[in-house]
Amino acid sequence: MPVINSGKLRDIIRDRGMKFISVADELGMTRCSLERKINNQAEFRSSEVIKLCSLLNITDVREKEGIFFADEVD
Repeated sequence: MPVINSGKLRDIIRDRGMKFISVADELGMTRCSLERKINNQAEFRSSEVIKLCSLLNITDVREKEGIFFADEVD
């Protein structure tokens, strides 16, 4: 299972001025489901990663890899 850089993803969501509930709504999931995925307790589907990157305006490939394929968990 790919490891999510939880801290970095949380920072980006906050930096974009978004609330976790609104991000979860955009992804078609509950806030609890989003939290589980961010906390590496469940996997993001590739379609969710694509939508999340679009929603958060994450376009740089290295940035995506640093978030969704992290070497370590925060």
